[in-house]
Amino acid sequence: MNPQTVMEERRGGTRQRVLIVEDEADIRELMRYNLEREGFVVEEAGDGAQALEKIRRRVPDLLLLDLMLPGTPGLEICRQMRAGRDTANLPILVVTAKGTEVDKVLGLEMGADDYVVKPFSPREVVARVKALLRRANPNAETDAAGVYERGRLRIDFGTYQVFVEGKRRELALREFELLKFFVQHPMRVYTREQLLDMVWGRDTFVEPRTVDVHVRRLRQHIERDDANPELILTVRSVGYRFNPEALG
Repeated sequence: MNPQTVMEERRGGTRQRVLIVEDEADIRELMRYNLEREGFVVEEAGDGAQALEKIRRRVPDLLLLDLMLPGTPGLEICRQMRAGRDTANLPILVVTAKGTEVDKVLGLEMGADDYVVKPFSPREVVARVKALLRRANPNAETDAAGVYERGRLRIDFGTYQVFVEGKRRELALREFELLKFFVQHPMRVYTREQLLDMVWGRDTFVEPRTVDVHVRRLRQHIERDDANPELILTVRSVGYRFNPEALG
């Protein structure tokens, strides 16, 4: 029996698996060391093609993804993950040297759930990984089974499935969590900072603009016309509120 299996048995169960996709070996080693210290099983890929092959063989619990990769770029991997039935809800944490606002927004729009910019603190990366995985766990107490159903919208909190007019919509993890928060707190106006605290959590480090990106993507899933939203309304100079009356 290999040492990893022994460790898993001593810990009393299968540990969560993180796939690090990064072309710089020293950065992969740094992230591997810190994640394994926290009890994660870590796999590595040095380029996009290798990452896609590993994901095809076994989908990890979380993808830690560099954007600037040889061969298949990180943004393309994000796009393929969100388009795949088995990977549509896979938590994706982007780690990149491309730290401009445009780069961050583009990564989020392509399907990333969160991002951290190089050079980074290993503790920050671990904290973000843990936060994303907590939200991805359908057995967590905060994700107790239940169904929201009104008009054309149906949400199954236990299975993380969303249906609009009977058709299933493939939401990324953070989009689902944001929608869940909105339907559980209808009509009240929330600032971007409040949404970051309540949906992303205090142990993540993202900018208020992140909320705008996810609201825009969420509107594309659930609004009849995302250019003229009637469910997730913008309150100018304040934030957003959810209007269930538009569901009928």
